[in-house]
Amino acid sequence: MAPVSQNKIKILAHRGLVSEFVPENSLTAFADALAAGADIIETDIQASNDGVAFIFHDSNLKRLANIDKHFSECSSREILEMDIGFGKRIPTLEQALTAFPNVQFNLDLKSDAAIESMARVIEKLQAHSQILVSSFNERRRLKAVSLLSQPVKTSAGTAKVLSLYFASLFGLKEIFRSMARGSTAVQVPTHRGFIRFDSPKFISNCKNSNIEIHFWTINSPVVMKKLAGFGADGVVTDHCDLAFATLRSH
Repeated sequence: MAPVSQNKIKILAHRGLVSEFVPENSLTAFADALAAGADIIETDIQASNDGVAFIFHDSNLKRLANIDKHFSECSSREILEMDIGFGKRIPTLEQALTAFPNVQFNLDLKSDAAIESMARVIEKLQAHSQILVSSFNERRRLKAVSLLSQPVKTSAGTAKVLSLYFASLFGLKEIFRSMARGSTAVQVPTHRGFIRFDSPKFISNCKNSNIEIHFWTINSPVVMKKLAGFGADGVVTDHCDLAFATLRSH
């Protein structure tokens, strides 16, 4: 896949491109997303009870596999045999990175058990340049990064994002820059309660601190265009085909 232009907003495919016959976080969903114009695959990491990193969002298997059991209770052999719809299987992280060796992956760590499992795969495949590590949990993110022998891109956890927001709100630019170090990106909703992450001030502070700002989960063309106009660096979307038509067709 061609590298993303620096002046082009990035399209992050949220769990791939899901359709009626293609379940989320499957290799087919990833291939379809890339064919539709996605720049980055945004996906999730869980771990089996024998320490294998898998691509899966939920902590429970009920919604996708119709098995009322926690993911972490199952062995890798059990998980590999599960059907998540139309004959599709739950891929391991190693399978995904091997299938798409030149594609950028945004990996959201969903459990503490997934940290070492994910790190082992990245180290084995030397896939550091492909990876952006994310987690709402800042401790989890930092531990994952510490286990890797080479730097990877990484986005700030919730606690750090909130600290950055209030530093921006009160005009503490130097403190903002200092806190921004060590993160490649912040990944945020447009707003949460009274907090507006899509404010020109917050976006400007991110850009002036060399930290990218990605917004999730953006499915409206109107909002996509607005965020692009504000200077957002990326949008995480369920509809990367729509995002491509909205942001790149000109």
